[in-house]
Amino acid sequence: MPDPTSRRRFRAGVRRHRSPLLRPPGRTVLAHALVAAALVGACAVQAVAALSPHVPLLVAATALSLVVEGVLYRWQRGVLSVFAKAHADITVRHVLRDLLLVVGLLRLGEHDRETRYAAVVAVLLAFYALHCAVQAVSVLVRRTRTLPVVTRNIDASALRLSPAPPLLLRRPGHRLLVFGLPATAGLAATAVSDDTRCAAAGVALSLVLALAGLGALLLRLLPGRRPAGEQEVLDWFDAWLAEYRPTVGLYFSGGVSSAYQADMWLEPLARLDARPVIILRERFMVPRIAATDIPIVCLPKVPTLMRLEHSTLQVLLHPSNSGKTSQVLRIPTIKHAFVNHGESDKLSSCNPYAKAYDEVWVAGPAARERYALAEVGVEDKDVVEIGRPQLETVRPYAGPPAGRPTTVLYAPTWEGWDGNPGNTSVIAAGENLVRALLAVPDVRLLYKPHPLTGSVDPRAGAADRRIRELIRAANRFRCSAPSAELARLTAELDRLTSAEFRAAADQAERMLAQCAPTPGRAEAVARVRAAWEEAYWATCPQDEHRIIDDARPSLYACFNVADLLISDVSSVITDFLAGGKPYAVANTGDLPEPAFRAAFPTVAAATVLTPDATGLPALLESVRDPEKDTLSEARAQLKLRLLGPAEPTSQQRFAAAVRALCAAAEGHRGRMAVRQDAEVPGQRREYEPHVTAPPAGLPSGAAPRG
Repeated sequence: MPDPTSRRRFRAGVRRHRSPLLRPPGRTVLAHALVAAALVGACAVQAVAALSPHVPLLVAATALSLVVEGVLYRWQRGVLSVFAKAHADITVRHVLRDLLLVVGLLRLGEHDRETRYAAVVAVLLAFYALHCAVQAVSVLVRRTRTLPVVTRNIDASALRLSPAPPLLLRRPGHRLLVFGLPATAGLAATAVSDDTRCAAAGVALSLVLALAGLGALLLRLLPGRRPAGEQEVLDWFDAWLAEYRPTVGLYFSGGVSSAYQADMWLEPLARLDARPVIILRERFMVPRIAATDIPIVCLPKVPTLMRLEHSTLQVLLHPSNSGKTSQVLRIPTIKHAFVNHGESDKLSSCNPYAKAYDEVWVAGPAARERYALAEVGVEDKDVVEIGRPQLETVRPYAGPPAGRPTTVLYAPTWEGWDGNPGNTSVIAAGENLVRALLAVPDVRLLYKPHPLTGSVDPRAGAADRRIRELIRAANRFRCSAPSAELARLTAELDRLTSAEFRAAADQAERMLAQCAPTPGRAEAVARVRAAWEEAYWATCPQDEHRIIDDARPSLYACFNVADLLISDVSSVITDFLAGGKPYAVANTGDLPEPAFRAAFPTVAAATVLTPDATGLPALLESVRDPEKDTLSEARAQLKLRLLGPAEPTSQQRFAAAVRALCAAAEGHRGRMAVRQDAEVPGQRREYEPHVTAPPAGLPSGAAPRG
C-alpha cells in the first residue's frame, strides 16, 4: 500500500502530466500570477529606489523580494520553472538584487564611495564565483552518488552509502539564498546606517559559508568518502543475484502515475513458493511501488539489464506494455508472460504488442475469445487462464441490504486518450446519476473516480469537481466524528508501510535506509490493514456519502461494502463480478442498448443506464428485492466466463502457470547448453561465410580491391 508521500507524489504526477492548455484557470493560477507579479514588482521598485536613491524604499523592496523568494521555494515552485525558462533563475535574481543594493550605495552622494566599496564588491564577486564552484562540485558529488543499480529491500551497506549532505548537494536555489542572505542583509544595513563594516561583515560571512560548503563537498570526493564505483556496484549486483538466485520477477516500466499497475500484482507474487524480484527501469519509480518485502531492483541502462541473462531468473511477468519492454524481451534465457493490469472489453485489453511475449495470461475464457476475435497475432496455445488472484479478498454476495441503507459504489473510468465519448460516464451522465442517488433517502453513495479523470478532457475534470460538490452539500448535516482508533491504526499502518526520509535524501540515502525489511512485517501490514478498513467503515454513519480518492480504502474494500456498482466499460466490472453482486453500466455513447450489449460482452449481465438515469429507481428496487433481480443467473455465468472456475483458486492457477513457464525456461536453457557444447569450431565454420586467402603480396587479413 502506498505511503502518504507516494500518494501525494502520485497526484502531483497526474497534475504535472495535464496539459496547461487543458488546465482550467482557478485559485492556483491566480496565486501564481500574484506571487510572480510581486517578485517582478519588487525588483522594479528596487531598481527605481537604487537609482533615485531612496534608502527606505530600497530596503523595503529588497526585503519583499527575499520574502517572495521564500514563498516560491516553499509553496509555488512551478513559478520558479517559469522564471528559469525566461533565463531569470535564482542566480540571476540574486545577483541583480545585490547589484541594485551596490548601485544604491554608490549613488548616496559621497565622492569616495567607489573606493570605500571596492573591496566589498571584490569579495562579493568572489562569493558568486565560489557559488559557481560549489554548484560544479555538487554536480560531481551527485554523479558519484548516482549508482547504476537502485534497490529496495536489499542490504546495500557494502556499497559504502552515506546520507546526502543537506542543502549542499541539491537545491542550488536554497543554497544560494541561505549563503547569500548575510551579504544581502549587510548591504541593506549599510544603506540604512552608512556603515561600511555592515556590508563587509555580511559579504565576508557569505564568503565563509561558501568556502565551508565547498570544503564539505570536496571531502565527499575523497576515495574513502564516496560510494562504490560503477564497476564495484555491478560486481556487487552480480554477487547478489548469485546469492539470492531469483526465479520469477515482475518487470515494470511506466510513468509517474502508473505504479498502481504493478502494485496489484505484489501480493500474488509474494505468495508464490519462489524467489521473486521486482525489476524496474525508472529511478523515480523505486519509491512509488507500494510497501512490499520483495526485493526491488532498478536497472536504468540496457547493459546493466542484460546482466539478467546470466542469472537464475527464469520468468518475468509484465503487467503493462512500454517502450522499454522490448529491451528485456531480447534476453533469450528468460520466458516472458503478459499478465496485464486488468481486463475489459476495451481494445487495450487485446493489444497487438501481446504477441511479443511467450505467453499471455488472462483471467478466463472471455479474454481468450477476445484475443481470438481481435486477430492480433496471439495464438490460442499461448493463452493461459489464471483468473485474478488479486480478488481473493473480495467477499461473495451475502444477500440484499436488509435493515440498512443501500450502498452504491459509483466508480467511473477516465476519458482515455482517444476522446471517445463512451469511455467515461462522468461528462454526460455523472451528475445526473449522482443527483438521482442523493435524492433517494435510503441510499449511501461511495464515489471513487479514476485517478486520471480530467487529465485529457477538461470537461471530465469539471464534472468531477461538480460531483464532489454535490456530495459535500448532501453531507452537510451528517458528518462522522473523528475516531481515535482509526487515527491510531492510520499512524500504525503509515509506520509499517512508509519510510521517513529527510527532504534532502537522495537515492543513495534511500537505498541505505530501505534495506531488508523487518521479519514478519508483511503479516503485520495485512493484519493492521484489515483492522483499519474495519474501523474506517465502522466510523462512517450509514447515511453518510463518501468521496474516496485516496489509496485507502482500496477499491476491493469498497466492493465488500457495496450492494451495487455503477461503472463504465472497464476492468472494474470484471473485478466486481468476483462478488456476484448486481452492477450497472452507463451507456453514454451513440450505440443503442442491443448494439451496446453486443459490442461489450462484460455488459451482458448488467443493467444499462442512460445518461438521464431514468432506470435508476427500478435498479435500486431490484437490489433490495432479490425476487426482482432477473440478472443473478446471468451474473453467475458471466463471472465464470470472465474469471474462470472457483476451483482451483486463482492463486493456485497463477502459481501453476508460473511453475510451468519456469520449467519451460529451464528446458530451453538445457537445450541451448547442449547445442553450445556440440558446436565445436570445425562445425561452426561450416556455417560461416567462405573467406578466400589473399593473393601473394597482400598482408594477412587484407583483400584485393576491385
